[in-house]
Amino acid sequence: MKKLFLLTVLFFSTILTAQDITGAWHGLLTFPGGKLRLTINITKAGTGYTATMDSPDQKAKDIPIDAISFVSNALTFSIPAGKIDYKADLLDGKFVGTFTQNNYPMPLTLGREEVKVAEVKRPQEPAKPYPYYEEAVTFKNEKAGITFAGTLTLPKKDGTNYPAVILISGSGPQNRDEELLGHKPFLVLSDYLTRNGIAVLRYDDRGTAGSGGSFQTATTQDFATDATAAFNYLITRKEINKKKVGLAGHSEGGLIAPIVAANNPNVAFIVLMAGTGIPGDELMLLQNYLVNKVSGMPEEELNKMGTILKNGYVAMKEEKDDARMKVKLTAVFNEQMRPLFISKGIPATQVNELITSQVEDLTSPWFTYFIRYNPAPALEKVKCPLLAINGETDLQVPAKANLDAIKRATDKGGNKKVAIKSFPGLNHLFQTSATGSPSDYGDIEETMAPAVLAEIAGWIQKQVK
Repeated sequence: MKKLFLLTVLFFSTILTAQDITGAWHGLLTFPGGKLRLTINITKAGTGYTATMDSPDQKAKDIPIDAISFVSNALTFSIPAGKIDYKADLLDGKFVGTFTQNNYPMPLTLGREEVKVAEVKRPQEPAKPYPYYEEAVTFKNEKAGITFAGTLTLPKKDGTNYPAVILISGSGPQNRDEELLGHKPFLVLSDYLTRNGIAVLRYDDRGTAGSGGSFQTATTQDFATDATAAFNYLITRKEINKKKVGLAGHSEGGLIAPIVAANNPNVAFIVLMAGTGIPGDELMLLQNYLVNKVSGMPEEELNKMGTILKNGYVAMKEEKDDARMKVKLTAVFNEQMRPLFISKGIPATQVNELITSQVEDLTSPWFTYFIRYNPAPALEKVKCPLLAINGETDLQVPAKANLDAIKRATDKGGNKKVAIKSFPGLNHLFQTSATGSPSDYGDIEETMAPAVLAEIAGWIQKQVK
């Protein structure tokens, strides 16, 4: 799941107004997946303003804002690099408007009072001192020239011959804990596994936290080379049994693990946690339908958007030249998406911006690779033991479609060491959730259902006896 990322750009303003709007303005942004506090700090500068944005929950401060204006009680600003726009009217001392990122509109009211949020409870998060050994480590992807930072946990500091697992995160820039909306799934999982005699290596994605490199230009295949580098490092450790090192990937990590294992017979086992089994375009169509449906989008609009996206994905898969692909995708959206936007009263100039932004997002290196990728061939080549698990209320990687596809692919490849299991009432993060809606992720106290932790640990223990 992609998180809300607030990026920095340079700022200037030329708008003059008599109303004093300088100072801090606070609001709470609610979006599918959670909530974020935002603060807009406005300063007078000559005949206009300068401004910065803070996101306290993401520990981001002083993010420059571009092209701010305040005319006739209407405030607008944008952060093009983050694909962010805000438009609001000043009503009764508050800015009431819409915050848009990546073409997704969200209501946001800004006021002078700081937003107070309830204390987030994460009862499963372990507290130090841990009853095991923890070490900060680094390793290098030699081919890419990137040094990674991570954490290795061992049941005992001086122990030897430990089985081990490498944790591979989902989509978006993730740190070693796969931190998301106040949850740290990989911290909870690694803690549980280490307490049960299994060494764990988890690491920051490239270009994230302590790891070098660039995340923005990388694809799933690039991330697979990073996981391979982690494997190559781990088997050099004297504490680790080289013949008992496996991989556990969540979401996109569950796509990466089979790629690595298919090309490395030394991988002892893999665990796919909400890993994909169907092609990327099929997954995104299904995901868009289910997530938007639970968010309240009418069936007619769901079907229209599904048809438009399907046609766009076809153009992306058929045209291999990047420039021509953009032209074809733009043509599809102009012909089919434009009338839908216009019918909703969106001005033509804004429609142009929306379509341009959407095309840029969809033709990024990562998304293009993902849409074109079919996980079946790699799954067919996996010969090591494989555990695939999903939550049955998962709307992002729906359980039945993907688990069935994983089973078909591994059966075709002749792998007899495959276990498939779905968990009723669990969402994409393996939290207890009746709806599975991404908007609930941050509100749920549970980070990962105990039954899932026990299943993963128990299965790995059986493989490495």
